[in-house]
Amino acid sequence: MRFLTAGESHGQAMIAILEGFPKGIKIEASYINEELKRRWGGFGRGKRMHIEQDCVEILSGLRNKITLGSPICMLVRNKDAKIFTQTEDNLPPLFVPRPGHSDFGGCLKYEEKDIRNILERASARETVTRVCVGAACKIFLSNFNIVLVSFIVRIGNIMIHKKPKNIEEIIKKTKESKLNCIDRAKEILMINEIEGAQREGDTLGGILEVWAQGLPPGLGSCMHFDKRLDAKIAAYLMSIPSVKAVEIGAGFEYARKRGSESHDKIYFSKRQGFYRRGNNSGGIEGGISNGEPIVIRIGAKPIPTLKRPLYSVNLVSKRRQKATVQRSDVCIIGSLGVIAESMVAIALVESFLEKFGSDSLKEVKRNYRNYLRSLP
Repeated sequence: MRFLTAGESHGQAMIAILEGFPKGIKIEASYINEELKRRWGGFGRGKRMHIEQDCVEILSGLRNKITLGSPICMLVRNKDAKIFTQTEDNLPPLFVPRPGHSDFGGCLKYEEKDIRNILERASARETVTRVCVGAACKIFLSNFNIVLVSFIVRIGNIMIHKKPKNIEEIIKKTKESKLNCIDRAKEILMINEIEGAQREGDTLGGILEVWAQGLPPGLGSCMHFDKRLDAKIAAYLMSIPSVKAVEIGAGFEYARKRGSESHDKIYFSKRQGFYRRGNNSGGIEGGISNGEPIVIRIGAKPIPTLKRPLYSVNLVSKRRQKATVQRSDVCIIGSLGVIAESMVAIALVESFLEKFGSDSLKEVKRNYRNYLRSLP
């Protein structure tokens, strides 16, 4: 399975083409739209989210809502379209790159002066297409009772220390949350932190966790570096524009302990089969899922666009000048979870189809059942 995205932030539309997705899966556009709604929600988002209110159009690959096994094309139109492929626009050129953004590196790489020609594609608006693909992958995984959720761990200086026991607890505690947070008291402090940054023309980053529960052991491989499940997940999450760090399981805490006190001991009983009493490995050992919940923590930088911009250099005049100010968010951590869930879901489905076949849902289910029967 693979997918390709196209579109610019202020172009006419964002497009995703998903290839190699199995035949026989029912996909409701309404579910994808609910996921898109999660993406533009969250406290701290900017005015662009109120303009777009994204809706998907599924143009190919389905008949009567059932996948055909052919490429699936999904389109999300941009209401705030300002640039077009065949007609000139009246947007002024932008010459001052923002520190922390791809403006500078992109202009050097593509021999460009107007950073608008870089930022339009580099914009996180592109992740709308990944949420569409991720939603389809979540629907696939639901056929095998595999569920993904996320929650915020930190925004700015405010961090929660509560550890949820399972996905059910996360779902229950984040249901009415403005920030997808499991600690209501800390959520109030996080909202105050965001409001303070907004008043000061600043931005905030943060940390969130993604959990995937219900996965069988055996996804991924220890035989080839690019087939390792943790490597694939880490790469996909790092591809999200604001993400700068990924931990799996105990992550850096794992590195501080001795092996005797950190590795997850293996037990066996006739009732449970093989099981663990801890999950420092985050559900993956040696690049292979071990049957425990997969737990990933990601760190995202503050948004590079500041209302009180940092100093930069004009690419044309080479003079010191304050960075370009574009419309942007104050904090995206409240909605980053759905993007992260989507990328993890895509990585999991790719590994799932490598293990159990990919032509049709019937084939995958048959191979999956036979595999589970073979496990002790």
